[in-house]
Amino acid sequence: MRFRSMLALSALAAGFVVVLSGAPAYAATLPTGARSLESVNYPGRFVRHLDSLGRVDAVTSASTAQVKQDATFTVVNGLASPSCYSFQTKSGLFLRHRDYRLRIDANTGDAVFRADATFCAVDGSTAGSVSLTSYNYPSRRIRHRDFALWLDAYQDTAAFRADSSFRITAPWAPKTTAGPVIPGLFADPHLAYFGGRYYLYPTTDGYAGWSGTYYKAFSSADLVNWTDHGVILDHGPDVSWADNSAWAPAVAAKNGRYYLYFSGGAASGNTAKQLGVAVADSPAGPFRDALGRPLVTSGQFSGGQAIDPMVFTDDDGRSYLYWGQGVARVVPLNSDMISYDAAQVRTITPSGYNEAPFVFKRNGTYYLMWSENDTRSEDYRVAYATGTSPLGPWTKRGIVLQKRLDAGIRGPGHHSVVQLPGTDTWHIAYHRFAVPAGNGTNRETAIDRMEFNADGTIRPVVPTL
Repeated sequence: MRFRSMLALSALAAGFVVVLSGAPAYAATLPTGARSLESVNYPGRFVRHLDSLGRVDAVTSASTAQVKQDATFTVVNGLASPSCYSFQTKSGLFLRHRDYRLRIDANTGDAVFRADATFCAVDGSTAGSVSLTSYNYPSRRIRHRDFALWLDAYQDTAAFRADSSFRITAPWAPKTTAGPVIPGLFADPHLAYFGGRYYLYPTTDGYAGWSGTYYKAFSSADLVNWTDHGVILDHGPDVSWADNSAWAPAVAAKNGRYYLYFSGGAASGNTAKQLGVAVADSPAGPFRDALGRPLVTSGQFSGGQAIDPMVFTDDDGRSYLYWGQGVARVVPLNSDMISYDAAQVRTITPSGYNEAPFVFKRNGTYYLMWSENDTRSEDYRVAYATGTSPLGPWTKRGIVLQKRLDAGIRGPGHHSVVQLPGTDTWHIAYHRFAVPAGNGTNRETAIDRMEFNADGTIRPVVPTL
């Protein structure tokens, strides 16, 4: 077991660690991604699920593939708190407590499930080990009792501390696919390139009714290894007019600053969605609400829903704001990036449009892309049109991205596109139903290459795992 312990220390040193800035001072952090958890006082026994119930059982190199898979979890962003963690199985279920017994279940997205499936890390009984406290019962920790996993009240004894301590090791069943690009449930990804790095801004997913409240930022030099910059804007403390429905962020750079456009709603009162804008001095945030009020209010323009903002800046430096579900709209932004002339708003809804407009320019041609059908449908997909200006007119060209059932990929959509500066290399970021057990509120983020034909049309993207 010494070899696996050394792997654990390497994983902790090099792993993808959640940033805890401004969060409660939990003593330990965990590397995200595929990991296994070894009992401190029973080396060679690992946390696993058996018939849905959590246990610590012996796992060796001679164990079956199924046992190794059952002893492997993906450590992800906490379903109830970004300062804590959730543990996802290879089958897409989550470790949670029910009546203080640890088991695995499908994420229903309601507040009770998310809290039951979230655990916060504190230092364990030995160096390099961790204990996992319950998010909603912070005086209770995961511990093994007769090798079964329970959520028990903390006891200040050496035996309890050992029973509730685990070493994070390399996974028994290593990841075999490239996606998702960031572990956990994230949707509506906006991919951008600033200062030599890629930045990814997704919706935090896994909430019933898409009721998440905060945004995170991730960055990478190679689209493979990602740094988690933590929460960059939280509707609760940071936005006076919205406290939920933190959807579809998009970031644009101008004037030496970074502007985050986002959708938000209120849990009570005016529940209709509105658009906001926040500003920061760094693409990694933190962002602050630039106006203290919506940039686009609900009902300000007849028809459609005010969600899914996106900003395109043309070669002449003029920036345009696009948005809308049901109806697609565009307006030139003023140079301050936080105001516009409402009289200049234009409707540009193409045939088949539902939501998520995205505009870019290549070789003098403007491309308008969008998502068709409903995000809860496996037939959610991306289509596009071309035009001669940021305002159109637009000629629909066809479907770019759609489901691939032979690979288990459903509902790919709500995308963004980025060009590596100085090249004709393009990538498309999008969400899909989490593989294998996802749905329209349990989605994950993927990135693939996007290529063009000689006539400038976009080749259909084959989504990959």
